[in-house]
Amino acid sequence: MGQALESVETCKVLVEHPVLSTTVGKYSYRIQRQGTQSLYSVTDGTDTLALPIRWAMGASSAIGQTYILEKDGQLFESRVSYFREINGLGPTLGSVGHIPADLHEAVGRLMSNDDKRKCFGCHSTHAVSGRQLTLDQLIPGVQCAHCHEDAETHLAAMLLSGGDSEIARPASKLHNMPAEQAANFCGQCHRTWAEIATQGNPSIANIRFQPYRLTSSKCFDPDDLRISCLACHDPHHEVISGAADYDSKCLACHPGKAADVKLTATKMTSASSKPGAKPCPVATKNCSNCHMPKIELPGAHFKFSDHRIRIVKPTEPYPG
Repeated sequence: MGQALESVETCKVLVEHPVLSTTVGKYSYRIQRQGTQSLYSVTDGTDTLALPIRWAMGASSAIGQTYILEKDGQLFESRVSYFREINGLGPTLGSVGHIPADLHEAVGRLMSNDDKRKCFGCHSTHAVSGRQLTLDQLIPGVQCAHCHEDAETHLAAMLLSGGDSEIARPASKLHNMPAEQAANFCGQCHRTWAEIATQGNPSIANIRFQPYRLTSSKCFDPDDLRISCLACHDPHHEVISGAADYDSKCLACHPGKAADVKLTATKMTSASSKPGAKPCPVATKNCSNCHMPKIELPGAHFKFSDHRIRIVKPTEPYPG
């Protein structure tokens, strides 16, 4: 999350790819490095419009990144984005299937004030204060102060003490959050159940919104720490991709076949598993491969782990 927003000067993708290009419909796109800056241009074969890239939004090590452009003091979301899977440009999510009316619209989407508050508010730190956009105070990426209110006090005390980590340490509140509270906290950026549910017309696009998907699971318990986002994910570290790494989390509720299965995640044993949670008759390893299948989101060039935990049937439709 620390690389959720990068400056143009330090953006790894733009530095390592001095030229990126693609064609979508009748429009050709090109991103070209010029010193420490990058210029984004689009042409219809007759006219060309070029804008400077101001920010790279999104961690390229995960899915990819979209570029924030500037023209006449206005910010635009680029119509094409970099995707790690194809190591190149493709249509930005949300723009697939939309035909631009002209060259100006082909460049990208004009960002409203609400768009800017949401995008910069989640991808950076100190970019928003209340309802005000404060890009002059922005720190790229999700830093400590994004989640910990007393992070700056802790840092100041560390500097004064010469590095004594015990001084003014931020209270460890996050890992003690019950499931619903954690889902709402993480959902400030990853989308809450209420935010997505009220939109209606569920589609496969909500595979990206993990708190919503998790809350819709049959086994979700709003008061149980074991089904919390933070039971499986430590926000201070990169996401672990191996299915086996999550087995102990599953077995914290669902007992294994062997009586001596140790549940390291919650310091419990199979004898004290969640009432009503049945053991899986198939296996006690790689649980998430079956119960949280990876699903391809069209246009994203990425398979998301479906956080709606369930017994998956091969012929069932996508459960919105």
